[in-house]
Amino acid sequence: MNAVLRPVPDRRLHPVKRLLKPLVAPAVFDFWASRVDRTWTWERPLARLVGREPAARDAVTLVLKPNRHWHGFQPGQHLNLGAEIDGARITRSYSLVDLPRADGRIAITVKAIEGGKLSQHLCHVAKPGDVFELGPAFGDMTLPAQPQGPLLLLAAGSGITPLMALTRALAAQGMPVPLTLLYWARSRDEFCFLDELRALAARHPNFRLSLLLTREPAQAADEHVGRIDEALLSSLVYGIAAQQVLACGPGGFVETARTLLADRVVSFQAEAFSPQPVAITDTGTVQVRLARRGRTLQVPRGQSLLSALEAEGIKPAAGCRMGICNTCACGKRAGGTRHLPTGELTHEPMSALKLCINSAVTDLELDL
Repeated sequence: MNAVLRPVPDRRLHPVKRLLKPLVAPAVFDFWASRVDRTWTWERPLARLVGREPAARDAVTLVLKPNRHWHGFQPGQHLNLGAEIDGARITRSYSLVDLPRADGRIAITVKAIEGGKLSQHLCHVAKPGDVFELGPAFGDMTLPAQPQGPLLLLAAGSGITPLMALTRALAAQGMPVPLTLLYWARSRDEFCFLDELRALAARHPNFRLSLLLTREPAQAADEHVGRIDEALLSSLVYGIAAQQVLACGPGGFVETARTLLADRVVSFQAEAFSPQPVAITDTGTVQVRLARRGRTLQVPRGQSLLSALEAEGIKPAAGCRMGICNTCACGKRAGGTRHLPTGELTHEPMSALKLCINSAVTDLELDL
């Protein structure tokens, strides 16, 4: 799908910068420029935290002001955000929840994950003035320039974040097509954007909101109880066959939605922020040769190559850790791998693979 808003960055170099480029080492420029303003860089996208507010019991919305090197986004996309925590650089993927703004500021909503160093830092430690690294926006779950036909959004947990951006984009257009949002959470205090969603539903007759609880009873007219299944969808969605469906949530939720709807609707598009569990019986270890480093490691079968390499002290570039952003993609020169979300085996040499969602089956040689 194409984006509803298309910011077109001006990537032309300033004439002075064009003249200086052969003479300037970007790292040296960044070092000295940061003494004046920590977000000044030669070409590296950075953002300063300028605001924060609670979004739910265990989530916070952060407002960031990027520098001029970050080139914008489309509603529904993600970005990689990096910070240094305890001396280590950690990068994770977060959805942008707002629309492109005239002042250039952007917003992400972060849920504190148990054991998640970056999410815990962002939710409980980060303060206005802190500076973070930004990656370019990515993701295909965007709206067409002129939406046609009814849309059905299915969100579970943190999956609401990209879908909230789409809901806000449609609201900004006056809700031009019928929109239905089904939003699942375990308890009421885990719903993000609750007041705004209810206000939008009250303002736009074309927008139907259903809040689904899995561990608490319903108390309001727009609340219901139950996990995603055929009966629940049939009772809450009118005219399923006419819907264009966008779903986001844990892997199991997304795959259930796909099984229930993919062959019955106009279109089905989904993103999972955690992989669908697949029983992997691979045991033992294999050798992985890192060609550029000239190192050979023993890594376990059945574990993502990214996790296995990190356990050996190798820190490849990584972002979303769910196979979407391509940050951890590298070349495979030889060997067999397993695609963890599906269990599919691949033995083709000289191919590309994403370290976060593939494991080693045989000895490997990677272009790392």
